[in-house]
Parts: sequence; C-alpha cells; structure tokens
Amino acid sequence: MKSKSTNDNKAIIRRYIGEIINTGNTEHISDFISSDYVEVFQNKTYPVRIDGAVKHTIGVRETYPDLHITIDKQIAEGEWVVTCYTMTGTHLGMWMGIKPTGKKIVCTGVNVDRLIDGKIVEHGGAANLFHSLLNIGAIKIIGNEDKK
Repeated sequence: MKSKSTNDNKAIIRRYIGEIINTGNTEHISDFISSDYVEVFQNKTYPVRIDGAVKHTIGVRETYPDLHITIDKQIAEGEWVVTCYTMTGTHLGMWMGIKPTGKKIVCTGVNVDRLIDGKIVEHGGAANLFHSLLNIGAIKIIGNEDKK
C-alpha cells in the first residue's frame, strides 16, 4: 500500500465532487469510494459502503437536481482532507418531510474525508442549511406569533 500525498488526496476529492456529486453520474463512484466506506454522523459511524454512497448521491440529486458544489478551500494532513464548500441548487424534491419550494438555495459546509490507497474510506461534515432553508420558506420559526 503506497500512501498518497496530501495534494493527491485533495485532487481526488476535487475530482469526486466534480465528476460524481456535481453531475449525479454514479457510474464510476467506485473509482472514488472504498468498498468499506463509512459515514460519521453525531459521533456515530455508519457502514454505508458503495451502494449507500450511490443512494445518497441519487437522493440529494432528486431534492436538488441542479446541485453544484464549489470548493472554496481545502486543507489536508496525512490521510485527511477538509473541504470547505458552497452548495447551490433548486429545491425541487421532498427532503426529510420538507416539501419542495422550487426556490434556489445557497449554503456553505465543511466535509472531512479520510482516504486510503486513493479512495474515500470515511466521510463526515456539516452543512449550514438552517438559514438557507429558512430564507426560501422551506421551514419557518413558530411560537412567537401569539406574543404580539
């Protein structure tokens, strides 16, 4: 097993975002995702594997068919790559019970990926969706109406 350089790993993440996430074409996702790929959410690790990564990509594209991620900056150390990004897309599909608004959304986020042998083995991160969903009317704050 030859370790990739941090620049190689950043390039792999850039290619993955450009070729898979920004197109929705999952045909070559196994070129980027390891067969034992996991995702970390709220400090728990979930075995997602390649088929889960495909389902996630398709699901996100169903919600935001014109999804586009722009990489704002990347930092890498060893096997780890941190990617700060801006996402745009039109909210055209159901997501977590939220009905489509037909409006354009813009949000920022951070992905933290671990790569071994040129493939992503672990992914975690956070997207700043609250303010963006509030702005397009997908969610609303309730509770203060009666206090006027």
